[in-house]
Order: sequence, then C-alpha cells, then structure tokens
Amino acid sequence: MSGTAGIDGGNATYGKKPFKRSRSHFTDRVTADGRDGWPVEPGRYRLVVSKACPWASRALVSRRLLGLEGALSLAVADPIQDHRSWRFTLDPDDRDPVLGIRYLHEAYDARETDYPGGVSVPAVVEVPSGRLVTNDFQQITLDLATEWTALHREGAPELYPSALREEIDEVAEDVYRDVNNGVYRCGFAHEQKTYEDACRALFARLDALSERLANRRYLVGDQITEADIRLFTTLVRFDAVYHGHFKCNVRKIAEDPVLWAYVRDLYQTPGFGDTVDFDHIKRHYYQVHTGINPTGIVPLGPDLSGWLTPHHREQLGGRPFGEGTPPGPPPAAERVPAAGRP
Repeated sequence: MSGTAGIDGGNATYGKKPFKRSRSHFTDRVTADGRDGWPVEPGRYRLVVSKACPWASRALVSRRLLGLEGALSLAVADPIQDHRSWRFTLDPDDRDPVLGIRYLHEAYDARETDYPGGVSVPAVVEVPSGRLVTNDFQQITLDLATEWTALHREGAPELYPSALREEIDEVAEDVYRDVNNGVYRCGFAHEQKTYEDACRALFARLDALSERLANRRYLVGDQITEADIRLFTTLVRFDAVYHGHFKCNVRKIAEDPVLWAYVRDLYQTPGFGDTVDFDHIKRHYYQVHTGINPTGIVPLGPDLSGWLTPHHREQLGGRPFGEGTPPGPPPAAERVPAAGRP
C-alpha cells in the first residue's frame, strides 16, 4: 500500500485521476546466500508494516505461520498517515524503538537520497544501518518461505512448495489482477466505465474462486499456501471497507456461502485472524482516503461476531499446515487489541 502522499496531499486526489499501482522500486532480496548483499541473519532486519494494509498483512501472516517472530522484529505504523506518509506515532516519543526514526521515509532516504517515489509497506529495513532493503511486497513473503528456512520454527508449514509453485503462481496472478488490485481499481476509478469494467472483473473472479473452492478446502493442494495468504488479506477486508468505501457492492463476501466459509476458516486458523486489526483497517481507509470519503467518518459496522461462527470447511478434508503444526499464540506485544477483533 503506497504512502506516496498523506492526508494533506495526494490522498485527496484518489478517485480524481487514473489509478495505477506503482512497481516496487527497491527489489533487493534477503537470501540464505546473501547474493544481493543481504544475508539472512537473526535480528539483523526489521519488518515494517501497517495492519491496515493488505500487502503488508501478507508478510504478517507468513511471519507468524513460519515462526519468525524472534528472528525478524516487527514495527507497526500508525494506520493514519500524514503528508509524510507512514509514521511511528503508536510508539513512545513517536519513534520506532529499534530504528529510532519517526517516519518510514527516513529509512528510504538512508538508502537513496531524494528518492522520488512512494513510501510503501511492507518494508524490510536493516537495523544496524537503518537502510531500507526492500519494499517488494510480491517477493518478501516468497523469500520468508524459501530463503529463511534455517530460522523457521520446528513444524513450520511449506507455504511455497516447489511441486506446486507453477499452479500457485498462476492462481496468485489472477487473484492479484482482479481481486487484490481489482478492489483498488474500483475504489480509485475516476470515471464510470473504468469502475464498471474493474467491478465486473472483480466479481467474475470471485465467482470463479467460489466455484474452485466449493469442493476443496484450499486454493492449491490440500494445505495452506502462499495463494491462500494472498487471497485472504483482501477477503478479510472486503465487507468492512471494499464493499462500501470502494463501491464493490454487487454483494458482500458474507453473501457468498463458499467464500464466506473459506475466509472464516482461514481467519480462525492460528496465524491468520490473530494478525487482523479491523480497527486499523477501517480507520485507515475511511480517514486517509479523503478523495473518496471527504468527511472522514468511519462507519460503525459491519458486525464482526460472524467471524467466529462455525465454518464446517474441515468436512472437505485437507491439512492446514501439511506435515507441520500450527504456530503458538502471538507474542504479547503483538496481540490485536480488543477494539480490532470480534
């Protein structure tokens, strides 16, 4: 999610000009062999996220499932940006306690002076130097699954198994184009036809996914993979923000029996729902996107109690963690406050 401009600047232009998602500018990788100059090391890097952001939430879920909390520390930005973008106003003295910075753009500036692009999350920052390593949201989770294996917890699942990668990539590409990015194409559309085309593509893809998941518990294979993580982070936000705020209102996810059961199944799986903060999600979208919600009013609904109701997806079989085991409870400091959960 880009923080290119804050409340006083570009966020007011959303919905008034063509929407195009920026490519990740910093695409170095943290790898086991350190081929880009960034070797995997416990404690060397800090993952910066916003719990409002679906792209950053992918990394949150992956980190939890793989048990990397002790190896890769976490910085959580305030869901409300100002004109300097993501800020650490949730922390004492408005500074990240590890990096010592007030704004994520300071890590970008440490990497590239006068960087002209957007300040986005997720971001991986090297702790000793304070420099940004990567903001490549598509690659970060893949590398957590495949390059950080020496630091995975015992019983960590295979989220990107080699035998399924081609199918995972194919499914994920369709989901990215029509769903992950599709909701933004709807919400930030600046003319009627652009909106209608994006909305029709979105719901056609949701129909196809519903059909695919009708008789199988997960998108690819019989366990959770990267494909499920990428779809989950959009579906979990759908009824709370995309349905109304982004005009994706042909129907709610809760009105599709298959997708509603599927996303509840994942939400109730350790590592998924325990990373979701509905309070951060709603306040960010409704208060920051002033171009499409100029009043900044945050709606009271929807009722969150349904997220904890039985889904019965276990009847389809499948093994959520494959040969692995579920992660333990989140660290106390990372637990979602009561305001953000059912």
